[in-house]
Amino acid sequence: MARIIGNLLIEVLSIYSYLVLASVIFSWLMAFNVVNTQNRIIYAIWDFLNRITEPALRPIRRILPNLGPVDISPLVLLLGIQLLLIPVVGYIFFGY
Repeated sequence: MARIIGNLLIEVLSIYSYLVLASVIFSWLMAFNVVNTQNRIIYAIWDFLNRITEPALRPIRRILPNLGPVDISPLVLLLGIQLLLIPVVGYIFFGY
């Protein structure tokens, strides 16, 4: 049972990592005017990514110092996800 829950946790965190990466890439595309936010589909995608990732990024942004236009909070979040996965993977697959 623990193996099933661990595998589910690994998959959920992996999908969330991809969503954070997609949000970062999408914000870059918007910043350089590659995508038009007036398009309803583009806006819907941005709104979804923002609603999914912002609750996890907001507390990190409050803790980190202001670096101007550089936002390293997604990097910190992805690092935290990876650090969380290490003991889960170790417990499930190696038993420690």
